[in-house]
Amino acid sequence: MCACSSPLSAVLAVTVLLLSSIHANAVVELKNHDKKCDLYDGSWVFDKSYPLYDVEECPLILQQFNCMRNGRPDRRYQKYRWQPKNCNLPRWDGREFGKRVRGKRIMFVGDSISMNQWESLGCIIRAAYPRAPHSSARSGLLSTILFPKLNITLMYMRNAYIVDIATQKAAKVLKLNSVAASAKQWLHTDFLIFNTWHWWLHTGNKQPWDVIEDGKVMRKDMDRLKAYERALRTWTRWIDKRVDTNKIDIFFQGVSPDHWNASSWGTTTDGQRCWGREQPLKQAAVEGGGTDEADIILKKVLRGMKKPVHLLDINKLSGFRVDGHPSVYGNPRRLGMDCTHWCLPGVPDTWNQLLYATLLRL
Repeated sequence: MCACSSPLSAVLAVTVLLLSSIHANAVVELKNHDKKCDLYDGSWVFDKSYPLYDVEECPLILQQFNCMRNGRPDRRYQKYRWQPKNCNLPRWDGREFGKRVRGKRIMFVGDSISMNQWESLGCIIRAAYPRAPHSSARSGLLSTILFPKLNITLMYMRNAYIVDIATQKAAKVLKLNSVAASAKQWLHTDFLIFNTWHWWLHTGNKQPWDVIEDGKVMRKDMDRLKAYERALRTWTRWIDKRVDTNKIDIFFQGVSPDHWNASSWGTTTDGQRCWGREQPLKQAAVEGGGTDEADIILKKVLRGMKKPVHLLDINKLSGFRVDGHPSVYGNPRRLGMDCTHWCLPGVPDTWNQLLYATLLRL
């Protein structure tokens, strides 16, 4: 991944202030305990009882996430459990989850990191109900996994920026002030889990737009962190104005870290990046390219919302998991390197455990 903008000085100035409350949505009161527990402050521990499902028994996993099938020889990356410091993360109970979401429509909105979590959730539900039939379908940007007997619908809508991209005069325009086209299907759900960040770093031929519409101004480009924040604020205004949070629960996945820069975890001469890593780091990696600044911006924006949004604060806990990426095992020919997405089973299963823990509190 490349760094396409410099850190925002204004953002960095408020870092210390924000860090004191970055887990506002993650603090839970423990039963019969006089301390509050931050589910996102902890460490990864090896647990032989993991993973939560057998990759060979889940046909829902996309090839690029199916590291075992692509020849990855080690299995330790599947067997780490997240352990908060002062309490336990509720272990996944598929039957209980099924009861809570029966008759519900769950939609993930975002980039392929959202797809990572969507496929993980489909696999762990399937493992809890192995005899329950399921079907998969895709229509345009919307993909669906349906469990008809359970009456559970899992949807993934690809929208890497969560704001609109429209064609105007033969140019593709990234509209920082509009979600109107994208949001048409968002309201027909019971749970919405949003995510955006990684595509804000793409430039040149890798970006799917030609110009940026920033209010009434058309720009060839701009500071990507500023653009990211303006898009998030457009999204928050839509949530605050249009969503009845008594009927729809809103989540934000948080900023998933990547591990492209070996120097961020203390290795300055290693050219293999995330390849060959078989255990978590002892200290979470601090990646360049704006990931930490993006995480700070997201938390600042969410703090200013009127409507409740539950943050799945995955950035730091996932930052330990340099071992969890496909690396060269994103395809059978082992071409290329992927230190952005996550192998399944793996880290996204924990994100869904955190989703489950949050649902238990609603």
